[in-house]
Amino acid sequence: MNKYYTRVCNFYYGNYARSLIKNNKSLPLSGNLDISFDHVEILSRKKKKLIHISNINKLPPNLKKKIKKDLKNISKKKKNFSNFNFNKLPNIVGILNLTPDSFSDGGKYNIKNLGYYHAISLYNSGSDIIDVGGESTRPLSKKINSNVEWERIKTTLKKLKKKKIPVSLDTRKSLIMKKGINLGVKLLNDVSGLKFDLQTIDVLKKNNIPFVINHIQGDTLTMQKNPTYKNVLLDIYDYFEERIKFIRLNGIKHNNIIIDPGIGFGKNLKHNITLLSKISLFHSLGFPVLIGI
Repeated sequence: MNKYYTRVCNFYYGNYARSLIKNNKSLPLSGNLDISFDHVEILSRKKKKLIHISNINKLPPNLKKKIKKDLKNISKKKKNFSNFNFNKLPNIVGILNLTPDSFSDGGKYNIKNLGYYHAISLYNSGSDIIDVGGESTRPLSKKINSNVEWERIKTTLKKLKKKKIPVSLDTRKSLIMKKGINLGVKLLNDVSGLKFDLQTIDVLKKNNIPFVINHIQGDTLTMQKNPTYKNVLLDIYDYFEERIKFIRLNGIKHNNIIIDPGIGFGKNLKHNITLLSKISLFHSLGFPVLIGI
């Protein structure tokens, strides 16, 4: 049996989007009346078909049921969390790596108070939340001891808490997550997709905290060694479905979840471009989508 996927396309913006929604000619994206769409691309591993939303009722019964369920996920309004306002798009995550070896800003902010002042600058410049990391996950990076990771970030986290700056914590380790939660972090961002440390799922369940599910192929040592996919778009979609099923089976019922297809995490240039150009596929999962580019 073929598995089908729904990618929304043909978007409209602003007042024109509102007028189309009002006249039942398009549907809103995530309940936002300033962004709407009127076509879907129905995909399988073997073929694809582009149709107008007005023709969905003409589809075979089982496929029609599937597409309508996806459209409900795509169109429904998202609940705000972690200082994100999903009524406005986009929300912005400011990145602060307090490491000597991150690929973009490694070594720039990991001494004295430079990280703290940069976080303030990012927030004042429009970031909705600051993502603080103490361990590099660039290609070929090696894991570090939890004590080293915590020493890199704890002072900055304490200062940002006093300043009431919302913080996301970029870590793969349950111990760091626990300590970060005690300092008031609003979001946990685990690039391993909750696979690096098997105790992270218990931390998430106990604390009922929002989190990001990231996609990565392999680990930081192997992810850029000839990454391959049967279909990068559909393979990653299936990965997210599996991860969501996993967290539900482990007792996490809330929807304060963000999905990140992991640009550059086990992808070559072609994979990255395909993901960016077809990113609207992931809206049918029903969660906000984070892109780190």
